[in-house]
Amino acid sequence: MGKKRKIRSFSSRLTGWIMLMMLITMGFISYVIFEAASSMIKEEEFSRYEAYLDSKVAEIRRALSDVYVGTANHVPEIEQNLGNPDRLYEIMKQVVDLNPRINSCGLSFVANYYPQKGRWFSPYASRSDSSKVEVTTLGSADNDYLSAKWFEEALEAKEGFWSKPFFEGNDSTKPLVAYLCPIRDRSGRTVAILGADLSLDWLRLKMLESDRGIMKRGGIGPLDPNDTNTKRRKRWLVYSFLVDGDGTYLMHPEQDRILQKNIFEYTKNDPDSLSTNMAREMVAGEKDYIAKNEKQEDSIDEEEYESVVFDGRSSYMFYAPIKFTDWSLGLSVPALGINIFGAAVGGLLIFLIAIGLLVVFLVCHFTIRRITKPLKQLAASADEVAKGNFSTPLPTVKHNDEICLLRNSFDDMQQSLTKYIDELKTTTASKAAIENELRVAHDIQMSMLPKIFPPYPERDDVSIFGSLKPAKDVGGDLFDFYIRDNHLFFCIGDVSGKGIPASLVMAVTRSLFRNISSHTSEPNQIVGTLNQSLTEGNEKNMFVTLFVGVLHLEDGKLQYCNAGHDAPLLIGRGVGMLPCDPNLPVGVMADWQYSLQETFLDSQTTIFLYTDGLNEAEDIHHAQYGNERVTTMAETLLKEDRNQPQIIVDGMAQAVRAFVGEAEQSDDLTMLAIKYTNTHGRQEKQQ
Repeated sequence: MGKKRKIRSFSSRLTGWIMLMMLITMGFISYVIFEAASSMIKEEEFSRYEAYLDSKVAEIRRALSDVYVGTANHVPEIEQNLGNPDRLYEIMKQVVDLNPRINSCGLSFVANYYPQKGRWFSPYASRSDSSKVEVTTLGSADNDYLSAKWFEEALEAKEGFWSKPFFEGNDSTKPLVAYLCPIRDRSGRTVAILGADLSLDWLRLKMLESDRGIMKRGGIGPLDPNDTNTKRRKRWLVYSFLVDGDGTYLMHPEQDRILQKNIFEYTKNDPDSLSTNMAREMVAGEKDYIAKNEKQEDSIDEEEYESVVFDGRSSYMFYAPIKFTDWSLGLSVPALGINIFGAAVGGLLIFLIAIGLLVVFLVCHFTIRRITKPLKQLAASADEVAKGNFSTPLPTVKHNDEICLLRNSFDDMQQSLTKYIDELKTTTASKAAIENELRVAHDIQMSMLPKIFPPYPERDDVSIFGSLKPAKDVGGDLFDFYIRDNHLFFCIGDVSGKGIPASLVMAVTRSLFRNISSHTSEPNQIVGTLNQSLTEGNEKNMFVTLFVGVLHLEDGKLQYCNAGHDAPLLIGRGVGMLPCDPNLPVGVMADWQYSLQETFLDSQTTIFLYTDGLNEAEDIHHAQYGNERVTTMAETLLKEDRNQPQIIVDGMAQAVRAFVGEAEQSDDLTMLAIKYTNTHGRQEKQQ
């Protein structure tokens, strides 16, 4: 009887303490939960809208980038065809055809550049309402672009830039912005301005569509420009807008504000100073959200959420600049909806927690006495098992419940631990053997690639450096080069997949390249023969993106064939992509006819080849390094007069490591830089 009273007393005391703590802390917990829930909901809402703003900034940047890339990629072709003015019409049409975001594209030449064309010559292509691209010529005494301010500014610019927004002709419903890029002749003189237009109205409609897609919470929804209830629009609805460096609206749901109204018109008479400060920060290109306002209380720095009166309503404002422009994107979120929603959720959480605590108390009260004793016994036995005494007897449990299952699980664990230890020894030995074999495979694969640099120290017409870093012990990237008959044969490739299968295909591809190129000097024939060999018996449907080139060292002539690989960079007078035809990777279609392309390399020009392990390298947030950063790094090295193969490869490797940070390498990284240094061959050919 005494033993039973002792157990019952422990359970009663434990239940009493639970009840006492619940009664004492319920009021305090309720208050804390309410405040914390409201604050957390606000935090979550602010994080959600800040992320939404960032995504819209990225979307606008992608649109600008598409126009920039679509324009810049055609600059070399235009400069190569300056001697053929009629060809320029086709190029303008091609720019608009290939880039759906480009509204129109024009090439405006300096006065009398083509005497036979007259004082004005401006090939122009535009997309009509039916999406048909029409080509014409602009420029006349009535449309004298030569005296236009934008043309004068563009001629003085050293590189491309975004123009100030403007309306298309006299149509105040079609605001545009143009990317202007100088075109230079062989002497480096700017002879024309290439301009591509992006429709700001298209961006406005895109933003409206995105705003409508925001998940509705607490009655908050996107701004509907057709809603005639002004009070409802002012109080409840979310909308985004875009201003330039002067505060002029570039994009707004209310179309009559675009290029006509200024953001300060809606803040200058507002007694709330935060709204004016917000507008100043936007035009200054700062990124922030007005929700946090620092204050000091009792010598402790704190932050509280605070709304701002803007555009006639209390709002939380989010804003961020658009890189490479003086634009700033803003997002207005009604404060009333967020505050009510946070308070409601906080109250609901308090109610649910109160119910939950009551249930927990009742469960504890009726179960503590029943579960305490067998659990103690089982815990003591488990301690002995944890010490290595696998034969320790377990307590007998009369009830067929979870404790019984736990007891049986410990029994199974005792029986399996000994077996597991033996198996672990065998597995450890097997794993060590596999790791050793992978190390051997890695060494064999690396031995197949060029590893002595500089490879041809006795030659003064070419300098080469390459590197390969597999993502795993073995990988599927490859590069190779050798000289035959004063011709440099080289290739770089990326096998689909990773690991041992990819490494086997890599070894076969490298051997086939050596064998085939020893009998022919045509890159397209090398790729075509290699494609037929890899396609035969390709049951796993593996393929290889491949770039094969043959450099004539006596005159700088480069013949090449690209099979689905990333286009190389040419680093010399400037930095640009080598034009490549869109051929299929090898191993996909046996009868594919690969095209042959050729160009001439000037002395001191480097061709930089790489696999997608460079431009598609990801950081911990899965953001990619990207072609733009590759090009920017190459331009930096060129400006610093560091156009040397090993410096380029090492510089790219350091840059991508700094970008990736702590993220694990996701793909093989291979780079090959070849600098043509012959200062005689190309000159003799030109003479």
